Amino acid sequence: MTMTTTRPRPNGHPGYSETHPRTGQTAPLARGLVRTACAAWGLGDEVTRAAALVMAELVSNAVRHARGPTVRIIIDRPSDERVYLAVVDRTPHRLPELLTPSAEEQSGRGLLLIEALSDRWGYDRLGPASRPWGKRCWAELTVKRADR
Repeated sequence: MTMTTTRPRPNGHPGYSETHPRTGQTAPLARGLVRTACAAWGLGDEVTRAAALVMAELVSNAVRHARGPTVRIIIDRPSDERVYLAVVDRTPHRLPELLTPSAEEQSGRGLLLIEALSDRWGYDRLGPASRPWGKRCWAELTVKRADR
């Protein structure tokens, strides 16, 4: 079950979003959508690789920690200098937490990668404050002049 939306705008860059099952197979699909968006926007390899890795980590976190059958992947370009990546899931109370795992731990480094590759990241609860229905975990990357 994949639902794709491209949001045309009167000015600027198109945005992309897709809904996919909350499974491990979604991360490669999300990386592919990031590569497609970056190519459509004429962005260079450096920002494309970083954005694809950040998106894969956002999706992997949702697959591992969220609940519900699907996730929504969002790729946007709010300005010439920014790329916005987000994953929406239906688990508003399991929030991302930046941890430093020990050298022996096999996982737990996804947010460290997001922190290193993005300029800022965070999350927003979705729905009414008293009864949120989900959350959006997001990251923004700066597009340097050479990457345009």
